[in-house]
Amino acid sequence: MAIQRMDNVGIVVEDMDAAIAFFVELGMELEGRAEVKGPVADQCTGLDGVHCDIAMVRTPDGHSRLELAKYRSPAATSEGPRNKPHNILGTHRVMFAVDDLEDTVARLRPHGAEVLGEIARFEDSYLLCYVRGPEGIIVGLAQQLG
Repeated sequence: MAIQRMDNVGIVVEDMDAAIAFFVELGMELEGRAEVKGPVADQCTGLDGVHCDIAMVRTPDGHSRLELAKYRSPAATSEGPRNKPHNILGTHRVMFAVDDLEDTVARLRPHGAEVLGEIARFEDSYLLCYVRGPEGIIVGLAQQLG
């Protein structure tokens, strides 16, 4: 039996509204918000007393989603600084294809985005960069050239 598809990527956030605003500015669409709690949430996560708010944002093509979760209980925990470097085990990034990389970066800056390194050109194929968004999330941006 093979998997059918990747359904979503989950990201735990502290400021739900800021995270939604960031990803909506990136071009994602807010699909919906909900409150999650109870036995199924506890069983699924392996935590006791789960109570969280979630928001689902999707790419315009409808094929990819991020599930943003803000935990009311148990309280979200953090291991070390939020602005971890890109090479920490288990931490990576979410990558998005964009039409205009420089415009996208400019629109995300008021939402706290900062470019890690600089915008790079890969041959005559792509402009690429990583930006750090809310909660220290690293987002990759790729603009296909030509």
